[in-house]
Amino acid sequence: MAFQINIDNGGTLTDVCIMSDDGVKKTKVLTTPYDLSKCFFEGLQKASETLYGAEDVKRLLEEVELIRYSTTQGTNAICERKGPKLGLVLDASSGDLPQALRTHDPDVYDALVGDRVAFVDTTVLDTTEAEVEIVKTINQLTAKGANRLVICFGGSDFHAAEDLVKKIVLRKYPRHLLGAVPVLYASDLTVDRDAERRAWSALINSFLHTSMEAFLFQAENRLREYRTKNPLLIFRNDGDASRVAKTVAIKTYSSGPRGGMEGLKTFSGLYGFRDAVSIDVGGTTTDIGQCTDGKVADIRRGNVEGISVSFPLCEISSAGAGGSSVFKAADGAIAIGPESVGALPGPACFGRGGKEATITDASLLAGLLDPASYFGGGMGLDATRAEAAVMANVAEPLGLDLDAAVLAMSAAFETKIAGELHRFTKIAPDTVLMAFGGAGPLNACGVAEKAGIKRVAIPAMAAVFSAYGIGTCDVSQRYVVGLEAHDTKTLRAAIDTLTKKAARDMFAEGFDEGSYTVTARLVAETPEGDVVHDLDEMAEFPSALASATAVELELNAVKSLRHASGDAVSVKRGTKAKPADTRKVLVPEQGRIDLPVYHLNAMTPGDYAQGPAILEEDYFTARVPAGWTLVVSDAGDVILDREE
Repeated sequence: MAFQINIDNGGTLTDVCIMSDDGVKKTKVLTTPYDLSKCFFEGLQKASETLYGAEDVKRLLEEVELIRYSTTQGTNAICERKGPKLGLVLDASSGDLPQALRTHDPDVYDALVGDRVAFVDTTVLDTTEAEVEIVKTINQLTAKGANRLVICFGGSDFHAAEDLVKKIVLRKYPRHLLGAVPVLYASDLTVDRDAERRAWSALINSFLHTSMEAFLFQAENRLREYRTKNPLLIFRNDGDASRVAKTVAIKTYSSGPRGGMEGLKTFSGLYGFRDAVSIDVGGTTTDIGQCTDGKVADIRRGNVEGISVSFPLCEISSAGAGGSSVFKAADGAIAIGPESVGALPGPACFGRGGKEATITDASLLAGLLDPASYFGGGMGLDATRAEAAVMANVAEPLGLDLDAAVLAMSAAFETKIAGELHRFTKIAPDTVLMAFGGAGPLNACGVAEKAGIKRVAIPAMAAVFSAYGIGTCDVSQRYVVGLEAHDTKTLRAAIDTLTKKAARDMFAEGFDEGSYTVTARLVAETPEGDVVHDLDEMAEFPSALASATAVELELNAVKSLRHASGDAVSVKRGTKAKPADTRKVLVPEQGRIDLPVYHLNAMTPGDYAQGPAILEEDYFTARVPAGWTLVVSDAGDVILDREE
């Protein structure tokens, strides 16, 4: 049996989706942040148990066609400011650049760089004084605690100036020495002429590089021990995948959420949603996106935490509020995140040493979560520890009893996410809220009510939806170079160089020439803005772009693995569902009352139920408030509508 495995590594849980001709199966494991390769292989172990009924990783890796991996670790690292201390080296004429960089996001800049900035007189780089200047600069930054350096020069010849520094650094700090400090040259990463974007791109890439490199190469090496026939593919934030060795760290930022957006596009097409906004609630963040008329917005110069960078990124906003985000009292109100308890120690109710209050603890105390069935029955929950955390961090500081504190936490969480939806997306009367991620469905209807949305969609694969969404991504390599002259000869020479590079890189991915497509386009900077010109096989330089300020050639080599489906899914109310159980749940203004509990796995297409109620699946729980009706679609997904 041929199958594929998709793994989405989150801050608290790691999701595994197994796709084959027989259907889709899923499982989850706890993320091990101290060693991400551990939860990676635990995910493979559980996948083999799911497939074969007993653990057999060797057989799994012999039979699997593809392993795709995405991660939110980059997003979480930026959000929580956890990473190496960077030193920034600029040219002497860029004295105003540090302040300009800081204005993008003072907190992120101070966390990544702070005062670890030095300036180099580029006019001495080709003189005998250059070595002394560079060594002095590097020693100055390392003395301030920098353990990675970023070189980013301005001016039109920034690439040549950075190359001169590179030669000196290789001579004075050869890489085989233990004391060699990793150095990233911004011009090696991007040819973007905008110094601020180029510098931020290099800083963020360098910040993420260490942890990503250590884990991904370790995971790949362990896979080689099993003689896996195909390499590990890293799902990137541009919607495609590539091998570890051909992926830059910044491309892993928000790659997990991008998987969810790929799923959102497919889901919207199946159900005919004109406009859908999504909340992907994980352990550390809630990722918010939007799909309108079958498209999600890709920005050529994307944003990381609101910071403009040189690379294209999907428009996804990451709010620092998730299932493991810390709740605390501040100035007489509830403050949420951005700190997270993560997988270790996790929410207090996990019984792993956590003492901070989280929405997971509040949901348990409200009766929404069943300790016996949570996490597929694979994890017991401790209500006593949850109560202690909520009382100490929220209830007592705010002068509330336990039930009032639990309701206040739920309302604060829903209000925060609804506010982020309005801040980042445009909500119309026909907008549908799609909720996924392990904690996405739980408060989805409450978020929708506060955001003014009347329909909520919960995929059957909601708990592993980002892993599910990366299942049909393409394998690609993308290249960008600046054209020194605006003419056909220069253009064709550049295309020839990049095409040969693409052939080498795609061969390394396992694809021969002719088995993938190559497309190219020009992007010109003009006084009126960017102008895009797609190139055909003739590759003539357009005369209309001859006077452009700058022109970049973008070349993409893509091996398509996607399989489009023209199927449509219907949602028709049929038989009223029978509850599997009842549960006493804390309900606003009603106290604790018995509510029916419906198990999605026992429901069939057309089954419907009305709130107030609880909907459960192995790995997610959804609260259905009064006034909402749920229907199971032909595909087994759940559509909830708010009655007028």
